[in-house]
Amino acid sequence: MDISETLQTLYTATVEQDDGSYQITVPEREIATGTIAEDETYRVALILTTASDADDTETTDSTQPADHEDQQQDFEGPPVEEGEQREVEIENLGEQGDGIAKVERGYVVIVPETGIGDRVTVEMQQVRENVAFADVVDRNPRQEV
Repeated sequence: MDISETLQTLYTATVEQDDGSYQITVPEREIATGTIAEDETYRVALILTTASDADDTETTDSTQPADHEDQQQDFEGPPVEEGEQREVEIENLGEQGDGIAKVERGYVVIVPETGIGDRVTVEMQQVRENVAFADVVDRNPRQEV
């Protein structure tokens, strides 16, 4: 999957039917943080989630407060910081061969020189609102259970 430099936002949503049309709701936090603006036109890409991704989302959503303002405060800014190290698992490869991992809220971390299934410790080098670029600092082999 190729992640464009012009990516404005990344979030999980459900396609819903409403009077013969289909809609995807944009979270309020995307407008509030200035990531996107009302009355602007955007190109939208849809990526089908796997059953395990959907299960993770449902579990996360059920523990979230129902009030949208509370959700907005919980989700301000990226869930990682430049210089931060963390262990991730590479879930996909981009079109240019870079590994793609996801952390909290589906936030995407791009990791060069990795393959699907690799568990690596990375250091965040460049953090944007919707995607981070990280370098491998340690390769963690999979432990057999």
